[in-house]
Amino acid sequence: MKLRSDRAAIEDEWIERVIASPVSRVVQPDGRIRLWASISEMDNRFLRVILLEDEETVHNAFFDRRFKNDEG
Repeated sequence: MKLRSDRAAIEDEWIERVIASPVSRVVQPDGRIRLWASISEMDNRFLRVILLEDEETVHNAFFDRRFKNDEG
């Protein structure tokens, strides 16, 4: 994931923050888990983290321009 230039700037601490306190969580049909949280250091853009079924292994992480937070 970090090999892509558009994702190299994503800090591990931000990924950990999303996993610990997501504002939204969706389980995909394949068992992967999508989590979102805003990152204040990045102008409150929403970081999407995709975990594998084990809920520990990070499959992917990127800033999601399409995410709309329904909670405010």
